[in-house]
Amino acid sequence: MVSSDLATLGGLALSAFLAATLLPGGSEAVFAGVVVLRPELSLAALVTATTANTAGGMSTYLLGRLVPRKELTPRLAIVKRWGSLALVLSWVPLIGDALCAAAGVLRLNWFACLAWMALGKGLRYAALAWALS
Repeated sequence: MVSSDLATLGGLALSAFLAATLLPGGSEAVFAGVVVLRPELSLAALVTATTANTAGGMSTYLLGRLVPRKELTPRLAIVKRWGSLALVLSWVPLIGDALCAAAGVLRLNWFACLAWMALGKGLRYAALAWALS
């Protein structure tokens, strides 16, 4: 892998990480650009985007864990009902960040959250790559 490939994947990683935090933004356009313009990097882009986006989601989970626990609001009760499985939807715009934060507030098992989050985010990027090929 040459340095331009690393720079491309590094930019994608930064975009994917920031998109999964509470900051506004999306990484799909950057991912699509890499897949279309550099198809030989498609698998590396899929792994990079999934990993970085999951890391961003887990940072939001961690921020949620720092929030003192209070009584459950109706919105937290929904996440508590489904547990870490709800994080398969952590890629969905507008609700994904809230799901990650709620999982942290509820002190859900971090490894289960990581696994479901990675699955959902990875499937989203895989579907996008498939649609572009």
